[in-house]
Amino acid sequence: MVASRIAVLGRGVVPATKAVLRGDDLGTLRGDGLFETMHLRGGRPWLRTEHLARLRAGAAALELPLPPDAVLVDLLDALVDGWPGGVEGALRLVCTRGPEGGGLPTVYATLAEVPAATKRLRHAGVTVATLPLGVPATARPELSWLPTGIKSISYATSNAARRWAARSGVDDVLWVSTDGYVLEAPGANVVWLDGDTLCTVPAARTGILPGTTCGWLLDHATELGLTPAERMVTPAGLHAAAGIWLTSSVRGLVEVRTLDGTPRPAAPDTPRLRGLLGFP
Repeated sequence: MVASRIAVLGRGVVPATKAVLRGDDLGTLRGDGLFETMHLRGGRPWLRTEHLARLRAGAAALELPLPPDAVLVDLLDALVDGWPGGVEGALRLVCTRGPEGGGLPTVYATLAEVPAATKRLRHAGVTVATLPLGVPATARPELSWLPTGIKSISYATSNAARRWAARSGVDDVLWVSTDGYVLEAPGANVVWLDGDTLCTVPAARTGILPGTTCGWLLDHATELGLTPAERMVTPAGLHAAAGIWLTSSVRGLVEVRTLDGTPRPAAPDTPRLRGLLGFP
């Protein structure tokens, strides 16, 4: 394993054991902040421009001041400098509100090798169960005060869902709205194949996180002879799909092999979708 790294804005690369956050940082006290995680391949962060754009959109929604993109890029470049080109990395950029009582935001980045278990899931697939989220599918975007589609460091709901998944003996969950529509997983978007149409849930309509990996995949679906589409879907609709996948920045594309206890045959399109994304 390659040793993990940390870089802090204004301090550069620091020892991984060095303190980064103050005890009164609002990121720690209230989960007030944002993050982005990028897949490091060939020593370079994949879709960096898209990740920074999503970070900046989230910062605008939270009224969180950020340094210019050039400053953030310099921080990331300093962290990845010298990283072995053949080693996959998970590159995380974190921006918090900063110390309680005012002050500059805290900005830092971490870099670690992608775990072997994560790589195995790309080929083994995952077991998934649906889990009620307790809100109608389109309710959140209708609330003008509520930031939606942001990658917040406030992960209490996601962590609770993952603990439920572990207790229930499944790898992951898909949240379902009160009106019966599938939304997203705690850390991934859902993609499914309906005939020759590659589908995902509309982020703007539902308030889910617009995935960078998911977006790139649908933007390039025509290269595989597939038509991209955003659609609402029920669990029954997913059961009828020719293939179901979860997409995220580091795992890439992972096939759903069991949904709510029902095993699914291996989808023949999985290898070519994963290949299109460039994940081994």
